[in-house]
Amino acid sequence: MSSILTPLLETALVPRLPLVDANHETAIRLFNGFLEGCPELVVELFGGTLVLLEHGKSPGSADPSLCEAEAFYRSKLPWIEAVVVKRRRTPPPSIPPFALNCTQMGGGKVTTRIREHGVWYALDLMRHQDATFYLDTRNLRRWAIENLAGKTALNTFAYTGSLGVAAMAGRARRVVHVDRSRDFLEIAKKSYALNDFAVKDDDFQALDFFPAVSALRRAGELFDCVFLDPPFFSVTGKGRVDLVGESARLVNKVRPLVADGGWLVTVNNALFVSGAEYLRSLETLCADGYLSIETLIPVSDDCAGFPQTRVRALPADPLPFNHATKIAVLRVKRKS
Repeated sequence: MSSILTPLLETALVPRLPLVDANHETAIRLFNGFLEGCPELVVELFGGTLVLLEHGKSPGSADPSLCEAEAFYRSKLPWIEAVVVKRRRTPPPSIPPFALNCTQMGGGKVTTRIREHGVWYALDLMRHQDATFYLDTRNLRRWAIENLAGKTALNTFAYTGSLGVAAMAGRARRVVHVDRSRDFLEIAKKSYALNDFAVKDDDFQALDFFPAVSALRRAGELFDCVFLDPPFFSVTGKGRVDLVGESARLVNKVRPLVADGGWLVTVNNALFVSGAEYLRSLETLCADGYLSIETLIPVSDDCAGFPQTRVRALPADPLPFNHATKIAVLRVKRKS
């Protein structure tokens, strides 16, 4: 693979170079290997830190392809300060997973914050396998900034809160974040601090989605916007999330929390669910006249791949969306 990797990285980098800001504070995807010729590699840039995400290989000594990728990007972007490797495959039980799932190649200061659309977001790039910030919802964060002034929002499956932070940057009146992980919500609070937003502990709820939503319904809470960006699959003692076969159930779970005329923003990142299939499921939900599809939000080209850089297709055709991460904004009409 190493003999052909560098040309692939070079082709992918050219259209992305204009996205790299002069202050090296932004975050972009430099290489989407699944679509751009090397399925086991994704490369992302967070400020001065390069993140190499390796899929499907057993952890161990440095992979030659990772060394090749590091050398390529250091030559093209010589200001890179640190390189972090994240491996998706879980190591044997006898090996500490944290040390192997996320490692740093060489020294350098790892980025702890980035700026997008003028908004600061806190990061923990050395945390387990994820970067604590999802690039494919960048355009949705812009939508939140542009549409939620004076509004209230509920950010379910909040993770590190980036959608809610964007809403606050757009002068939302209140945002409630719900996520099972208190640690992730602490990162959201750090993002608030970076932007001088007031942190109210009641607005950061470390709860499972299902009981949290039920409690909000019992309390009669209504929000102008509800974000529904769940993981692909999850099972807890409180409920099950399955974006292949049960995404409509999650929509119906939260739609009673949306105020009349408000928005329900739903994200489905299931790789094997086609765009047409997902759109049909949304249209079925809209058949009663109380939901309507207002807009579909595309994923930015650095994440989805550019027309001139894509060499293979997704396993399921995403059209009318442009990526497996399918984002739809629904308008809600209440029955009462």
